[in-house]
Amino acid sequence: MEQRKNVKPNKGGRNPKTNPSIHRHVFRLTDEENARLLRLFEASGMNNKAKFIIAVLFNKEINAVKIDKGTSDFYMRLTSLFGQFRAVGVNYNQVVKLLYSRFTEKKAAAFLYKLEKQTAEMASLCKKIIELTDEFNQNHLQK
Repeated sequence: MEQRKNVKPNKGGRNPKTNPSIHRHVFRLTDEENARLLRLFEASGMNNKAKFIIAVLFNKEINAVKIDKGTSDFYMRLTSLFGQFRAVGVNYNQVVKLLYSRFTEKKAAAFLYKLEKQTAEMASLCKKIIELTDEFNQNHLQK
């Protein structure tokens, strides 16, 4: 019985803040000012308008991230293309091993000649991709 008297009952709820924000300020904006504020807020990537406004008022650092859909799309396609080139390289090695293990040297050499032509075409395609990537970097990713 005595042990229960010494235990404080649990009130529940969250712990009180050490420095609560109790001061409130209200201001009005024109349509243009509001649109500008919303654009800045969206560019900042913050999820709380009040914290964004406080950061702007007191010159705290605000990170604005602009995501270019075209650039990210180009990057994703280039990444998938790189994965496909790696897969082709792995398959190439497997085909060469199979050619030498399953066929005579003459037949294997004939097949390898055909494979070599396709490889040369792929190499020229790879050079074109590198040129296009460099051109894209120069024209669109300059800061």
